[in-house]
Amino acid sequence: MNTLYRIPKEGMVSNRVDASRACAMSEPSGLSIEHHFCHNSACPDHGKRGHGNVYFRGWSGRGKLIRRIYCRTCKKSYSERKGTAFERSRLPTDKAVSVLDHLREGCGIRATSRLTGVSRDTISRYLALAGDQARGLHDELVAFSP
Repeated sequence: MNTLYRIPKEGMVSNRVDASRACAMSEPSGLSIEHHFCHNSACPDHGKRGHGNVYFRGWSGRGKLIRRIYCRTCKKSYSERKGTAFERSRLPTDKAVSVLDHLREGCGIRATSRLTGVSRDTISRYLALAGDQARGLHDELVAFSP
């Protein structure tokens, strides 16, 4: 399947036209509260999704687009990006998704750097983070498979 790209006038970041394969984190505040859980390992409700112990409480990041999540049980708050490849990301979300899209489509690190305007070191760092996230997701899904 061929995918079309648009080059915006502001910069050289390509936007995907095919939205069916878009990343869930590319949309600001795209996930509901049922998908989040407490990341504090000392919390009795650690890792329980949809348990009712977490709620959205404020915003963070540039432009206030990243939601803060608060656990009622352990009284800790954290970013909705915690535990994702975008945790502590300084790149705008659309540019980070563009980097990962290029890598997923088979572009090399240097080509991705030229196409997105992001340094090779940053691309390598995102590649390592995304690989770790993919390994964790794979292990979690395989553990629940019959």
